[in-house]
Amino acid sequence: MHSPSSATALGLDFGTTNTVVALADGQGGSRLVDFAGDEATGPVFRSALCFWEEERAWQGIASEAGPWAIAEYLQSPLDSRFVQSFKSVAASPLFERALIWGKPFRFEDMGRLFLQRLVAHAGGALADRPRRVIVGRPVEYAGARADPALARQRYDAMLAEFGVELFYVHEPLGAAHSYAARLTEPATILVADFGGGTTDFSLVRIAAPGALRRCVPLASSGVAIAGDRFDRHIVDRLVLPLLGKGSQYRSFDKILDIPGGYFSDFADWSRLALMRNRRTIDELRRLQRDALEPERLDRMIALIEHEQGFPLYDAVGRVKRALSSEDEAQFHFAGGGVEIGATIRRADFEHWIADDLRSIEGAMDVALAKAGVEPAAIDRIFLTGGSSLIPAIRVIFDRRFGSERIATGGELTSIAHGLALIGDEPDPSEWAA
Repeated sequence: MHSPSSATALGLDFGTTNTVVALADGQGGSRLVDFAGDEATGPVFRSALCFWEEERAWQGIASEAGPWAIAEYLQSPLDSRFVQSFKSVAASPLFERALIWGKPFRFEDMGRLFLQRLVAHAGGALADRPRRVIVGRPVEYAGARADPALARQRYDAMLAEFGVELFYVHEPLGAAHSYAARLTEPATILVADFGGGTTDFSLVRIAAPGALRRCVPLASSGVAIAGDRFDRHIVDRLVLPLLGKGSQYRSFDKILDIPGGYFSDFADWSRLALMRNRRTIDELRRLQRDALEPERLDRMIALIEHEQGFPLYDAVGRVKRALSSEDEAQFHFAGGGVEIGATIRRADFEHWIADDLRSIEGAMDVALAKAGVEPAAIDRIFLTGGSSLIPAIRVIFDRRFGSERIATGGELTSIAHGLALIGDEPDPSEWAA
């Protein structure tokens, strides 16, 4: 095994849900970095942060990341703030900072803290990092009015201490390099990367092994729809009605709808984490007093007051994954004095995400049109990312290309592997986006 110092490049797949790191060995291979400790989950490091007040820490606020952030939060949810999917605001001009314990944290502040803890939990494997770092980026960023230039500025600030030579590469191109290592003959491939915040496509021509340049990109496209969006549909259709969405309250002699803004906030991590404040709770309690079904808003207030956002969304993720193998699944959540449950059918879930699936297929058509490649001319389709396991997504590719051309594997790790391999090439800037 090569020592960390012998690595020639580092591939960083900083994902909305998970982050994975790989090191190139300078001999055409790469290896994943495994994280060490009781909470470690192998090479997959959850893209999450937990903050709590501690006098000796920076600005009086201590932080932890990855699975250790989850453990810290679960140990003391009322005395901590849990933040996940923060990559989703990287390109958003609407997001300036999150106020945590009264202190402002910009995206790059959270990113630097996240990377510092990631390095600390790598058991020395990242203490002596190679100068060259290949960073995956989505083809299209998530968020309203997404600004790629703003995202680049924030990424540069986040990574300033992490690498000396930074190259940004579209994430599906990383997966293409990883998949190319399996091929023994030339091929035209379509890579579909289903992440937490975005779905991205790349068409790549793969040369025979030994070619001077193995992979040649033809076109890329993307759409800001992926796993987190699917989770929100479950929250919106299944969970929020149990918390008061769609219910009403009495105002003098009128019957009015409960304002929808509270439910929009509850469905967005960047706002849900900040709802536990006196003003919001007081407003909800006033509405509850006049609500026609006060018990529903009471559940919502309890979930906010007891910081139950993470376990609730974790339960949503579990039921979504269960529907990948079952025709129906039981959603169940208990915490903060609240217990809710419901049966969800795969057919209903597929109906809820139908418009999203059409948008995803439309983004794929854009990549094909940009490359000028007909579906019949594609030799292999490589599906990666956690949401690639959703049956309704697989049906799209079976219908368009035939199941015999579809390959999967390394759903959470293939991009990092490929990014490291790109870093081993003489000039990674040829792949830069």
